[in-house]
Amino acid sequence: MRVLSLLLAVVTFTSSATAIVRWAGVNEAGGDFGSKGGVYGTDYTYPTKSSVNYFASKKVNVIRVPFLWERLQPNLNQALNATEFGRLNAIVNYATKTKGIYVLLDPHNYARYNGQLIGSSAVPYNSFKKFWRLLATKYKSNGKIIFGLMNEPNTMPTEQVLTAMQAGVDGIRSTNATQLILVPGNAWTGAHSWTQSWYGTSNAQVMLNIKDPHNNYAYDMHQYLDSDYSGTSSSCNSPTVGSDQLATATAWLKTNKKRAFLSEFGFGANPTCYAAANNLLAYLNANHVWIGYTYWASGPMWGNYIYSVEPKQGGDAPQMTHALNKWLRKHK
Repeated sequence: MRVLSLLLAVVTFTSSATAIVRWAGVNEAGGDFGSKGGVYGTDYTYPTKSSVNYFASKKVNVIRVPFLWERLQPNLNQALNATEFGRLNAIVNYATKTKGIYVLLDPHNYARYNGQLIGSSAVPYNSFKKFWRLLATKYKSNGKIIFGLMNEPNTMPTEQVLTAMQAGVDGIRSTNATQLILVPGNAWTGAHSWTQSWYGTSNAQVMLNIKDPHNNYAYDMHQYLDSDYSGTSSSCNSPTVGSDQLATATAWLKTNKKRAFLSEFGFGANPTCYAAANNLLAYLNANHVWIGYTYWASGPMWGNYIYSVEPKQGGDAPQMTHALNKWLRKHK
């Protein structure tokens, strides 16, 4: 009974929140699957129009679209692959121009190219700058684009992450693109570890040094709700794990007058996780330093993945039914 009372208390709290973040949506994964090569349609794919239509009906106003840097640019410092860009661009145009949904572009590479860190001799910082210059040139006139610099840098000095991400910002702004840029930190860009130093100098200390001439950026953070925050378990740490683990990062954002976007969070299909998810989403909506979120994940190749919200036989996934639905419908 004590557990049930706690769950009900959390749900009661979430229903009272009326403020909303600007962007609310999902990750449409698939372009990041497989190796750098792979067979399109077998090893990897991009979102389908039917999937975008489904999430548009759920009032999603942003989708994060992961892809592999090596596929889009097979040769470092050279042109984008026309075929691969065409595949990505087709769904970007459909989402942004036909459905009016923002697309958050996501090179899902962990600050690496062919396994080599950005800032190494194999992948100079300037190569990352050139890549973003090429991609931003394609989309600088599309106001529905958000540039996510890189997915989850890790196992490197935080100072190296800063230099790499600054190169990405510089590449984008060199094209006169003015859209929002999302800047990740080190240690898989975890919100719970943003101020910690077990991985080196903390993100809280180093990443404040990002410079953007348009001052139109936010920090890209992730927060899963399982016991080690890795996003690998269907159980959740507690009904309040979301707000508990975002509290320190939120305080840091407010103190420094910065913004953040939670581009990955996920939870299992059980009552504790539903309560935790509702608690998290209420917290994001109530704290205006958080400007958006995208759930991990949807996409046609997930199968029975524990966090998938891709509909099956036209039916909603449990995570959609018990948490996401009521928050997404606030946005349109």
